[in-house]
Amino acid sequence: ILPATKTDIFLPFIILALWGATLANLTCLQQTDLKSLIAYSSISHMGLVIAAILIQTQWSLSGAMALMIAHGFTSSALFCLANTTYERTKTRIMILTRGFHNILPMLTTWWLLTNLMNIATPPSMNFTGELLIASSLFNWCPTTIIMFGLSMLITASYSLHMFLSTQMNAPLLNMTTQPTHSREHLLMTLHITP
Repeated sequence: ILPATKTDIFLPFIILALWGATLANLTCLQQTDLKSLIAYSSISHMGLVIAAILIQTQWSLSGAMALMIAHGFTSSALFCLANTTYERTKTRIMILTRGFHNILPMLTTWWLLTNLMNIATPPSMNFTGELLIASSLFNWCPTTIIMFGLSMLITASYSLHMFLSTQMNAPLLNMTTQPTHSREHLLMTLHITP
């Protein structure tokens, strides 16, 4: 993809990509808008992809490809869930969408599964991609694992925050909520199955 030169010249760009991923993750922790949080999450994942592409090993390129594909499914699933929540509450502010675990328990299950995919737990494709990227980063420069680990820790934090903010506690909005439709379950199944 890039010129076949010694990849040490790419070190500043790799550090910049990992730093950008970490800053995007920190921005996710500050978000109150559900769709903004998911969008910044995409930026952080692409920082890892950029770092992997710059390393130019077979494992890093395979990891970058796997993470891009997995992120396409995961991010799309999160946006679908955010839209499903918005259709019922007419708001994207996370604190106002809380309490869905009592009202729509199956939707809570989809939120949990999708957030676990976003965190890259096995056996998701995100896990494969991030494991390949982490291995190639550590093999290339052991100190990059600090930035990678920090990024993963913050990803887990905001994913858990997103899940707890939208699903747990008593609902703030007193309204009747329509049940989930079979098309929504089919859509989520098609996102999570690959």
